[in-house]
Amino acid sequence: MLKGILTVGGWTLVSRILGFARDMLIAALIGTGPIADAFFVALKLPNLFRRLFGEGAFNAAFIPAFSGLLHTEGVGAAKQFAQEAFAVMAFWLGIMTVLGEIFMPELMVVLAPGFAEDPGKFALAVSLSRITFPYLVLICLAALVSGVLNGMEKFTAASASYVLFNVVSIACMLWMTPYVPTVGHALSWGVTISGVAQLGLLMLAVRRGGMALKIPRPRLTPQMRLLMRRMAPGLVGAGVTQLNLTVDVIIASLLPPGTVSVLYFADRVQQLPLGVIGTAVGTALLPLLSRQVRAGEATSAIGTLNRAIEYGLFLTLPAALALIVCAHPIMLALFGRGAFDAESVRLSSQSLAAYALGLPAFVLVKVLAPAFFARGDTSMPVKIGVASVALNLVLNLAFMVPLAHIGPALATSLAAICNVGGLAVVLGRRGHFVPDLQLQRRCIGMIGASAAMAVVLWRVQILLFQTPPHGWLRMASLAGLVGTGLLAYAVAASLLGAYDLRDVMRMMSRRRLRGEDRSAISSAPTTET
Repeated sequence: MLKGILTVGGWTLVSRILGFARDMLIAALIGTGPIADAFFVALKLPNLFRRLFGEGAFNAAFIPAFSGLLHTEGVGAAKQFAQEAFAVMAFWLGIMTVLGEIFMPELMVVLAPGFAEDPGKFALAVSLSRITFPYLVLICLAALVSGVLNGMEKFTAASASYVLFNVVSIACMLWMTPYVPTVGHALSWGVTISGVAQLGLLMLAVRRGGMALKIPRPRLTPQMRLLMRRMAPGLVGAGVTQLNLTVDVIIASLLPPGTVSVLYFADRVQQLPLGVIGTAVGTALLPLLSRQVRAGEATSAIGTLNRAIEYGLFLTLPAALALIVCAHPIMLALFGRGAFDAESVRLSSQSLAAYALGLPAFVLVKVLAPAFFARGDTSMPVKIGVASVALNLVLNLAFMVPLAHIGPALATSLAAICNVGGLAVVLGRRGHFVPDLQLQRRCIGMIGASAAMAVVLWRVQILLFQTPPHGWLRMASLAGLVGTGLLAYAVAASLLGAYDLRDVMRMMSRRRLRGEDRSAISSAPTTET
């Protein structure tokens, strides 16, 4: 599992870094103005489906079924199942895309009702959304192919494909802008073109993996009906965080102009640890849990879940405190240039701190939900998820006037914490999750080490950012702040028992020995018979 986490996390990290480069360009060119608001709303709808299907509901329903067929009935049965799923998804998503293009103004009234007060902004949002909407069908089909690769425990291509989204977006922003009405149009075309590139890369990868997919006539076979039944509730159960963020956009459109953009940039920063850690752990965890559950290895499954929680919290707890303490220097260094002025930095840093409060919960949702999905249960997460979405809406309405741009982010964090609590309680009552002594000890150490790191960061940021640096000094100061935080956490975590350096060395030693064994085998003489 750890190897899968590192593979997915590594490629996700590369994607997030390129994503920051893209967002820095967007911030410098259009800031938090009307074009930015319109584009981020246009991106939200297909992006919601990407995260739901690519990181949630589809994988939750598809991977356990695909893995089960692959290991029990062989490659042929698994391949037929994947091809049938591809045909059905392509058919229904194609219809959905056509309807979306036709009824986009009506969809925009639902997604961003506040834009209706500004006809120009509303029309721009509709235009950009029609450009980006085909990304929906492309990325959902790409998610299916990624699910095939993940089910075969081939994580590299599926994780690397997301890098193309940012590469293509940056290229279009730089080269297409002079030929289209606005930067927003160039970015929107980049979204759809990247979908074509991602799907093409994944189809090539699955072909090289020995499972080239052909597209049959779409048919609702019994297996497809079962897949759809399991996937439908998972759209809420696994994607509750994304649904909550969509509620944030709806509420933000009713707040002062620029709030949608402020929340977007804040969310992008907290998505770095969330994507690198949460998505990686969840992606690598589901196939392993599915195999253990099918094999009746209940004790091993509980142990796997404990270790996944431990891996997830080891970095997200300090990341959450670091984002809260250093929100202003982070937003200043990353985005504080060009059209992204001092007021945009101040507002977005406040929203970032509110989002960071729920970061550990966002990650744990991705860790705990697979424990249900591996057992074929998508109904309980959806019940808890519906309650979480309802709570988020209530909190948004309560916070929108007194807290303005902070309200949606804080509401989402509090709803995520309640969501995790509900998932953990149900798993515990069913006997599927029992925190072991190692997890308990490590969590205490993580909390203490994170608190120590936060104190160090608070003092160091005063020294580095008391007089705001300019130009390259901003990034250098931020790098110094990050390095100091990492060092402080590593030392404190070792002293407080958040991790055992001997365990890490033993793991690395085992990996090295396995590599030496493979080299010895490959170099040994062979005898033909």
